Amino acid sequence: MNKLPNEWEAVWRQNGLDPDDIICWMIGDRTTQGEFVDTHVLLGRDKLTILSSGAPPSQEKHYKGFAKKKRKRRGKEDDAPSPLHAGPWSVETIGLDKLEAVTVVNLVASGMIVVKEDGAERIVASFTNGHMGRAAKLASVFAKLKKGEEIDARELEEEQAMSCPKCGMIYPEKNRQICPKCLKKHAIFMRLLSFAGKYKRSIFYIVLFMLLNSATGLVIPYLQGTVLFDQALGGEGYFAGKIGLVIALMIGFRTLSLVFGVLFGTIIAKLGANVSFDLKSTVFAAMQRLSLNFFQRKQTGQLMTRVNNDATELQYFFVDGMSYFIVNAMNIIGITVILLMMDWKLTLLCFIPLPIVFVIIRKVFPRLWRMSWRRHRKVSAMNSIISDTIRGTRVVKAFGKERNEIERFQSANMSFSGAEQSFNKLGGTVFPVLNLLTQTGGILIWSFGGWMVMKDQFSFGQVLTFVNYMHLLYGPIQFMNNIVNWWSYCMSAAQRIFEIQDAVPEVEEKEDAIELADLRGDIRVSGVVFGYEPNKAILKQVSMHAKPGQMIGVVGHSGAGKSTLVNLISRLYDVNEGEIRIDGINVKDLSAATLRKHIGIVSQDVYVFSGSIAENIAYADENCTLGDIVNAAKIANAHDYIEKLPDGYDTIIGTGGYNLSGGEKQRLSIARAILHNPKILILDEATASLDTETELQIQEALDSLIKGRTTIAIAHRLSTLRNADYLVVMDQGKVVEAGSHDELMGKEGMYHKLVQKHDEALKMKEVIIA
Repeated sequence: MNKLPNEWEAVWRQNGLDPDDIICWMIGDRTTQGEFVDTHVLLGRDKLTILSSGAPPSQEKHYKGFAKKKRKRRGKEDDAPSPLHAGPWSVETIGLDKLEAVTVVNLVASGMIVVKEDGAERIVASFTNGHMGRAAKLASVFAKLKKGEEIDARELEEEQAMSCPKCGMIYPEKNRQICPKCLKKHAIFMRLLSFAGKYKRSIFYIVLFMLLNSATGLVIPYLQGTVLFDQALGGEGYFAGKIGLVIALMIGFRTLSLVFGVLFGTIIAKLGANVSFDLKSTVFAAMQRLSLNFFQRKQTGQLMTRVNNDATELQYFFVDGMSYFIVNAMNIIGITVILLMMDWKLTLLCFIPLPIVFVIIRKVFPRLWRMSWRRHRKVSAMNSIISDTIRGTRVVKAFGKERNEIERFQSANMSFSGAEQSFNKLGGTVFPVLNLLTQTGGILIWSFGGWMVMKDQFSFGQVLTFVNYMHLLYGPIQFMNNIVNWWSYCMSAAQRIFEIQDAVPEVEEKEDAIELADLRGDIRVSGVVFGYEPNKAILKQVSMHAKPGQMIGVVGHSGAGKSTLVNLISRLYDVNEGEIRIDGINVKDLSAATLRKHIGIVSQDVYVFSGSIAENIAYADENCTLGDIVNAAKIANAHDYIEKLPDGYDTIIGTGGYNLSGGEKQRLSIARAILHNPKILILDEATASLDTETELQIQEALDSLIKGRTTIAIAHRLSTLRNADYLVVMDQGKVVEAGSHDELMGKEGMYHKLVQKHDEALKMKEVIIA
């Protein structure tokens, strides 16, 4: 297990307990009456110890993460009590030989540890849901100790902390200890800069041409002011009377500035497209390596927003942000130096409003950041509704819920509009104020500069040059004012993209995963326990064995765990307990490529990609020939209906294409699996969408397909399993019966009842048809 918290280790030692003797532990943080108090349940190899705090129960739970802030009580500051000073602790020890069971009871947002001793059950600890995972693990380890089974060290590994130790906020991702609230923004910025390595040559030329553009532009105010008025028109200095030369120089420098502007603009246009392409590819590729569970927790519209919108925001960072920031910073420095050389007193006078500008920016920055996040959540929710409604148009129309969907969208649209208005209102208020403050410098120059001209301390040409430089300074300062807005957009987008890139797949391939060129197809499932949530097992101690070439039928009521079992065999999820071996090798040790190559799945949920029928079938094998595609379609009994389509195998289906029926889609999915030619075939209600006549035709094709392959077939129609070598009957996540059809019928158990109900349903159907 991971290192024990120091405060709890001290408590255990204080009460005569050696942490090295404890193999599994959990903390109950509440009482059965709903109050909060600490109770430790400690499991050793020969005893169970309950360590109860003597502190009075509290009506309020104080999380460790919030201990940084002190609470005032009765006018005095008072920190949360240390575990070492929580009152006298009581210790109760029960030998494992006396304990019959340790179970976890699920309640609403909480749970209880219940022990059974001498036939009587009692509650030894209660806890909030945050401790459910550890409680379930303790009960599981106890069961293994009681049976005398060996405990795998991996089972004792503690899951990572679920909350930030600094602020107490729950981590958005279980396996990624990153707190969005405490994440330092400069860390995101530095990480973004690392992406610039690929584009550093283009960025170098962009910055170079921008600097040349600015440098040539900085000469023009001097020519327009001091040179033109004081020398050319005033008749003094080198350019006295040379008005044509001065104008030619102004035109020349403006032309050079324009050329450099066109050059960096051209490079920026090309770089922008490349950056957008690469960023979207990076995000999409990062999403592909994540586990199935990640996509089940996210809505389609939310993920689309991250791929499209956030990548575009980061495009602005690389193209408009970094390069313009560098150039404008250099412009500010250069112009400031020129102004100081001309008259430092007047320059400092013009910069009086700048401290106020910086204070406003510092106050506005965090608020704009939060508003940007809020706006992103609202637009993601709105996109999700659009995506769901479009994909579920058939259901919406069937139930006449168009008005409901309009109202649902309007609600989301109003929420987004409110977030957008709040963001724009703040920006629309603050930025004009900042602009006014920065432009106040120009008013001061005309005021004090004019006064100095009247006193012959300054020439008119110098004042005009000073004003022109100040106008040149407004652009960079304006950009720096708006950088808060740009920074908020980019950093929020970067954080969301990095969340996807850093997300840890729940099903992760080992570094030294085994690659197998061929499989025999021997599948052994041993004591598998699996649940999508702690202590809510879907499968409970499931065991089965499929020998090479056998067809195993899995039957049971809906929700019995049949589909979950085959998902575990193909390792779309990882088991919580037990193991699954293929050819004697744990599936966790096999490479993902090996599993996908040798396991084919025909699911009851058929998805058709946008494209031609040939492309959909060839999805299983991109190197196949047209003859292979046609042959697979013939075996799946799909060739006849495909030939009748407008363009045959070139007919476009999916979004915006020809609409296939449920049975046609199912046969297409079977053809895809046939072309895949796997060693292990999983049929998850493969004939569920077919009529009786077509089902018989498909069944004949499947009979020839499964020869030489290990097949696991799930079906509600028991007639499709008539050729199964072995049947497994599941109920409520357990294997309740196993054997051949004749053996199970002879037992007159659950399978016998299922067959009887199936026959009755067929007879009823015949009567209705007649």
